[in-house]
Amino acid sequence: MKLDPLTFYKCLSEETRLKSLLLLTLKGELCVCDLTVAMDLSQPKVSRHLSELRKSEVISDDKRGKWVYYRLHRNLPSWAKAVLVKTAAQNPSYIERNLSLLERNTTSPNRCVSNSE
Repeated sequence: MKLDPLTFYKCLSEETRLKSLLLLTLKGELCVCDLTVAMDLSQPKVSRHLSELRKSEVISDDKRGKWVYYRLHRNLPSWAKAVLVKTAAQNPSYIERNLSLLERNTTSPNRCVSNSE
C-alpha cells in the first residue's frame, strides 16, 4: 500500500476523522455504534467520515452479522501509524471525554458480548 502523505493528512484535518482514528489507534477495533457514543454524534455523520477513511485505505472494516467493525488498515504505512500513536500518546486530553463516553457505553455489541459470557 502506498499512502500519499497529502491524503493521510487530509484525513486528519477534520475533527471527527481525527478522533475516530485516535480512538481506533488506542482501542484497536470499534463498531460504528461505539464511535457514535464516544463522539456524541449521529450515526450517519460518523458513517460518512468512516467511509472517507475507508476509501483512503486508512481504515478497514469487517462486517459481523449486523455490526460493522473498524480498525486501522493492516497495510497502513509505519510512518502513518507512528503519527497516530504519537498523537494519541502526547495529547490524552484531546480525546479524554471521548474515551470516557466510550467506557461508559453499555449498548455496544462488544459490551453485550462480553457481558453475556
